[in-house]
Amino acid sequence: MTRMSIDSMKEFLQRSIPDMNRHKLNGLLAESDFRHHLDQLGCGDKLSPGGWIARTGGSDIFGKRSVAFFPETVQPDTDYHATSVLPLPKAGFHNTCTAFYQNGIAGYYCAPTIRNNDDYTSVMWQCVQLGLPQEQQYHAFPDSMAGFTRRKRTYNCLRYDADVAGIPDDAVPDEFTKEHLRVAFQNRYMAEVSDIDGILWDNQYTYAIEIKEKTPATDNDMGEYFGLDVGPFVKLAFYAAKRGTLHSIFVVREVSDQTTRNLVAWWYITFERLAQYASWVMRAGGKSMTGGRSAVVRIPKCEFTPLTRENLMSL
Repeated sequence: MTRMSIDSMKEFLQRSIPDMNRHKLNGLLAESDFRHHLDQLGCGDKLSPGGWIARTGGSDIFGKRSVAFFPETVQPDTDYHATSVLPLPKAGFHNTCTAFYQNGIAGYYCAPTIRNNDDYTSVMWQCVQLGLPQEQQYHAFPDSMAGFTRRKRTYNCLRYDADVAGIPDDAVPDEFTKEHLRVAFQNRYMAEVSDIDGILWDNQYTYAIEIKEKTPATDNDMGEYFGLDVGPFVKLAFYAAKRGTLHSIFVVREVSDQTTRNLVAWWYITFERLAQYASWVMRAGGKSMTGGRSAVVRIPKCEFTPLTRENLMSL
């Protein structure tokens, strides 16, 4: 049996994550809490695992081609031998990738194989493009990602020494899987890459989700508001520019403070409403997930909707 243990996954994360600051850890925990919240609402089957969206980098081709890829989560102490039968993607992934395909973004489902026990360098990926009219076959990932500029030499993504002790064991597999897939891609290609916290699908639209943990701030212009960093705002605007059935929502886990993380409420806002009410003037934000200082747009808290089952079903 070829498998990965939690300890081996943490060892990889320690080397792949530049800085596990408090802001980044809280963001990771918020994503995990969001999944538990949807399970409690009976909507967990409408949410995909997290993934990545990447677009071409380089002179004359920047942003000309975009792909999204979603991995099957590597479960600890589970056999992923190279001779194992690759999984059939769930129906939700087909819905997700169809929405991406209709908007000019190639969507892929990625499945892992492992050659050696507890050796993250031996984890390999196979991918299948979904959302096309015809059934496709698995191919090696990331070799089959056409249109991207290959690096002249392998990029060293595993050069850090982050403190990952704060990541709960039940959140490690998802984070390891996402990070390993990103590293496999960025080791090979020049590209701009951003994470997808998840995709929520229903009968009509598909929603890319941005999840943040926030305490509301207050100013004289709008009263209570939640801030959103410019980077995620631009990413949501990118989805909106594609139109079609691909939409996006910003989800906030409101907490009493960033130390205790006591839950106050869950909120969401569609990008269409966010763009209508977001401040035109940016403000300085706190420490970002990459460790630097951020610039944020402000959205009035009163424009957010409580994240309940009834409200989700009305999207």
